[in-house]
Amino acid sequence: MKIKQTEFVISAVRPNQYPDDGLPEIALAGRSNVGKSSLINRMIQRKNLARTSSQPGKTQQLNYYRVNEEIYLVDFPGYGYARVSKKQREEFGVMIETYLRDREQLVLQLLVIDIRHEPSKDDVLMYEWLKYYEIPTCIVATKADKIPRSKWDKHLKVIKESLGAEKDIPVVLFSSETGLGRDELWAKILQAINDAGMSRETEPLDQEEQPILADASLEQE
Repeated sequence: MKIKQTEFVISAVRPNQYPDDGLPEIALAGRSNVGKSSLINRMIQRKNLARTSSQPGKTQQLNYYRVNEEIYLVDFPGYGYARVSKKQREEFGVMIETYLRDREQLVLQLLVIDIRHEPSKDDVLMYEWLKYYEIPTCIVATKADKIPRSKWDKHLKVIKESLGAEKDIPVVLFSSETGLGRDELWAKILQAINDAGMSRETEPLDQEEQPILADASLEQE
């Protein structure tokens, strides 16, 4: 998709803070340091719009980014950070479960996993939540450039088996460094919006479009 306009809109905690314009929402969940901010920046071709917290695990908010006045990318706070208190984890759980249970605009959940590592207990719990609430889900395996191409299939198999994922669940290999998977992930996002009956006129993916970021390294979570 050709990116014309992107903007940070709000950090929301409660449903009454969510945008009320009815645009479809694609949410991203993953443990701290998995690279969600870098993924967002690569997807929207901006280097620093999505920034990481100086204290991982501290920010307990849903960050809304509007793309082309048509779509929201909703970044969940990273989970699994050891220094987060029990109370903070409980508050995080309530906030996320409320969003998953009640947010009608959510058309696709991206479960972001570092391809180098087996999914954590928190990743498995998140996937179980998504199955329970019947949220359309796509697994995004980040940092694919960090391992040899010959090992991709093996690592993806471990991810799916550890999560207990269905055979037909979509999986996208992604690299914020090289741009691998960007067009494929946008295609799945637009298909999910169309399947949900919320599609608007959007320009097709431009395979010849030159990324603004080129090969510049992105700030990692």
